[in-house]
Formats: sequence, structure tokens, C-alpha cells
Amino acid sequence: MSPRVEWLTVSGDPDVWRSLGFVVTDDGHLPLYGTSLRIVAPAGRSLVESFDESGSTPSGGDAPAGITGWTLSGVPLDGNPDGSSTASPVSVDGLATEVVAPSAPTYADHPIAAMGLDHVVVMTPDLERTSAAIAEATGCELKRVREVGSMRQGFHRIGSGGLIVELVERPEIPDGDAAFWGLVVNVEDLDVACAHIGADRISAPKDAVQPGRRIATIRAEVGLGLPVAFMTP
Repeated sequence: MSPRVEWLTVSGDPDVWRSLGFVVTDDGHLPLYGTSLRIVAPAGRSLVESFDESGSTPSGGDAPAGITGWTLSGVPLDGNPDGSSTASPVSVDGLATEVVAPSAPTYADHPIAAMGLDHVVVMTPDLERTSAAIAEATGCELKRVREVGSMRQGFHRIGSGGLIVELVERPEIPDGDAAFWGLVVNVEDLDVACAHIGADRISAPKDAVQPGRRIATIRAEVGLGLPVAFMTP
């Protein structure tokens, strides 16, 4: 059984995601090829009461935002040797993790032609430690390490053709657990997606680090609560 990231759980407001051109169901499911997103209310609040009238800011000011965890299938975690049944939540070097049985693929016709997640970024004070924890949990070994000045990046791919996990280590990251940071979505046509969203909500496309690809970033003022970028396939 191949490991897979079934979905990332994101604390946020589904209407903000819908305003960018994503389809989000009433229960917060944002379907994508491969790994989907689950948009959930901050702990202890409904989605309606969690956000102010602008639809972008948690009303209490102290609710967690961003990616709060991931859900895996096909992995031998927490006494679940074949990954075929739900297991209790566990931690993978601080990354909140649940294990479920594999689910059937789902997809939606998003107005911005979103295809799937390209990668998720994880910040860590210790790349080797976090990488070892991910490899132990998923069976997916570190593919490579890239060094840019004082920054180090490590890359895992979860399953064959699955989600890329980019680990980022920087000197200024405090000691402690690893933490999810942001994500990148592949879209069929980046220029069309940017035109749909509007220049006041997304940056102009530019060349990505990956050769031959282009990227644009959702502006923080939109209120997603985490860094999100769109990229060409």
C-alpha cells in the first residue's frame, strides 16, 4: 500500500478560499487531485462566529491559523501496521498527524483551474531530525538537500507522484518542534488565475526556482492565514 497525504487541515474561513476561485463544500472540503484541503474553524468556534464582518480575521485574535495538521493513509503509524483503519492522532516531530483508510479520489471544477498541491512547506530548527521522523512515519526517505546561504532545504515525496514536503531550516528558527508554514497550488494557466483573482490580491507572476515554471503569491491582506502561492505545472 502506497503512502499518501489525503488532506491538509487548514484553520480558516471557506468563503475567503471561495473568493479566490476555489470550490469548497459546506463541510469545508476543498477537493484537489492527490492531496485535498480541509478548511476548519479555529478550535471551539463555528466557521460563522470565528470571523469578523470582513470574513478574513479571527474575531478572538488568538485562534490558530494556517495548516494545523495532515492526514495520511497507507502508513504504519500508532499500531496501525497497514494503514487501513483510523488511528489516534499522533505527532511527527510536532506535526499533528492522523491516519485513515485510503479514500477515493475527489475533484472539483475550480474557476481558477486549480489542479493539485505542488508542495507543502515545513519550518524546522533541525532538518535531519524532522526528516528522520517523516521517513520513519511514512517510509519515504529524504530525496535531496539544497543549501542557499544559511538556509537549508530538504525534500520528501510522500508516495509515488505524491505531495512534496519541503523542509526549511534557518538559523533564526527557534528550538522546538517542526511546524507547517505554507503551500503551493498548481494551476492550469497562471495568467488566467491571476486575472481572475485580481492584482490587488495576488502578486504578478515571476520565474520560480524550478526551471521553466512561474509562480505568484496570494497577498497577506486576503486573510488566508498562511502563505499560499500558485504555480504552473
